[in-house]
Amino acid sequence: MPELPEVETIRRELDRDIVGKRIKTVEVTNNRSIRRHASRKQFASKLVGTKVTGVERKGKYLLIRLDSGDVLVAHLGMSGQLLRAANKDPVEKHTHVVIGFTQGGQLRFVDPRTFGELFVTAADELTNEIPELAELGIDPIGEPMSWVDFGRLLLTHRTKLKSFLMDQRILAGIGNIYSDEILFAAGLRYDRQTDSLSTQEIRRLYRALVETLHDAIKYGGSTLSDAQYVDTFGQAGEYQEHHKVYDREKQACRRCRSPIVKTKFQGRTTFYCPQCQV
Repeated sequence: MPELPEVETIRRELDRDIVGKRIKTVEVTNNRSIRRHASRKQFASKLVGTKVTGVERKGKYLLIRLDSGDVLVAHLGMSGQLLRAANKDPVEKHTHVVIGFTQGGQLRFVDPRTFGELFVTAADELTNEIPELAELGIDPIGEPMSWVDFGRLLLTHRTKLKSFLMDQRILAGIGNIYSDEILFAAGLRYDRQTDSLSTQEIRRLYRALVETLHDAIKYGGSTLSDAQYVDTFGQAGEYQEHHKVYDREKQACRRCRSPIVKTKFQGRTTFYCPQCQV
């Protein structure tokens, strides 16, 4: 599933490309992608004629704000893609929604596994439609905090470090890939207790958190072997080429040359270096 860097990459591209454009047409070919709506006609009627005024991200959700006061919410699920295309471009397999603009061009929602979705709701109904939005924790990119505040957050949640990083109620948007990469950068094991860290380790973890996420965004996110994540232009991310541990089982650690280990932690595949992470 795309994590914060991938969704933020898409948000920034959409913000540059579709804000100010008016929606002319909406075509839906798979009702599962708009399953919160009673019909395709109802979904389309909330979009046609409206202008895009902004694109925001809340955790792993994209919020496309419209001049009608409504919000087009996009969640990519496991395999969803939002692709910009010219009207004449061939339509890819698994394209379930096509939004056309009066100025030309389209935004296409492609989703082979159909776990993702699009829906339109009033801005003040967002948390009713998506209750977890009200429970999202701090956004490490959108809501910068000091390492001292981060330390307080860390020490008030007595749990394992990987669980802490992946808990959306504490920090929004971090998943399996980036929790492993952050912990390697910090030199900390996934199963260390949050309250076992020294002041120096807290500062190191905070720095690793911020730097890893910003680097991943700079490289357009991570595209894994399934190639399901691409940006709005269909381009794969490049951050997977810079992974230090994730999906590198038995490969040499880039720091100490020891083999990277793969294990299971709370049902999640986890990668780490047993020499560099303590």
